[in-house]
Amino acid sequence: MADAYCSDCRKSTEVVFDHSAGDTVCSECGLVLESHSIDETSEWRTFANEAGDNDPVRVGGPTNVLLTDGGLSTVISKPNGVTSDFLSSSLGRWQNRGSNPDRTLIMAFKTIATMCDRLGLVATIKDRANEIFKKVEDQKSSKGRNQDAILAACLYIACRQEDKPRTVKEICSVANGATKKDFGRAKEYIVKQLELELGQSVEMGTIHAGDFMRRFCSNLGMTNQTVKAAQESVKKSEEFDIRRSPISVAAAVIYIVTQLSDDKKPLKDVALATGVAEGTIRNSYKDLYPHLGKIIPSWYAQEEDLKNLCSP
Repeated sequence: MADAYCSDCRKSTEVVFDHSAGDTVCSECGLVLESHSIDETSEWRTFANEAGDNDPVRVGGPTNVLLTDGGLSTVISKPNGVTSDFLSSSLGRWQNRGSNPDRTLIMAFKTIATMCDRLGLVATIKDRANEIFKKVEDQKSSKGRNQDAILAACLYIACRQEDKPRTVKEICSVANGATKKDFGRAKEYIVKQLELELGQSVEMGTIHAGDFMRRFCSNLGMTNQTVKAAQESVKKSEEFDIRRSPISVAAAVIYIVTQLSDDKKPLKDVALATGVAEGTIRNSYKDLYPHLGKIIPSWYAQEEDLKNLCSP
């Protein structure tokens, strides 16, 4: 369902898409606003024999405005079996020898898509990362740099800009061996290139400890009540001058909240689920400890429960 202007109703109404006929129909008066629409998305349904080697994609992929030809180029498939047509085999070899201006972009976009799948990121973040890499690639100044680190940095910046931040450790875990040092250099380089192109500073959004809470709590298998208490606590902690990184504060709050619950989590498990070192969690816990009475919600823990916590 979507909205479109209907000439009969003389107003914007909800329309229904009839995919079998390719018609766009007004839901109020039944007028066909558009007929024989072309669906540019991939046809993923297959009627082929599953035991065979047939490609289930019976039409081309969706267009990609970031590529020179819009992603509508023709690819000659590899021959199957010994009795394959010699002509198609030769044409495939000649096509591979030819220069494709978008080859670097295509390979980079595939790598970004793989990283997004492994991290469970949505398509908007993937598209934003593709756009960032395209801007960097167009400047022709990234040769000789670690390509995996460049792609990882593009994905990190895209996550920040879409308000779905991921930790550096999470990004590097899917970056095909790129180290944190390489990642840091690549990030500084990309930000500098984008600032040169835009002529202004790059907005990457502010990271809050609450951005990581639900994911970290899910990794620990915490109950809904404990997750709710952790989210409220981390929101309250922002009112105090806790000079620690948001990720460290999130890890420390999770550790404190679990110690007040029936299902206590050891520090080692919290460190493993959040990617924060045990020593860093202890130091953050020490900074939060004087404010626990105002941070932990009263419905979750009483004053006596807070006194029973181990002092840092």
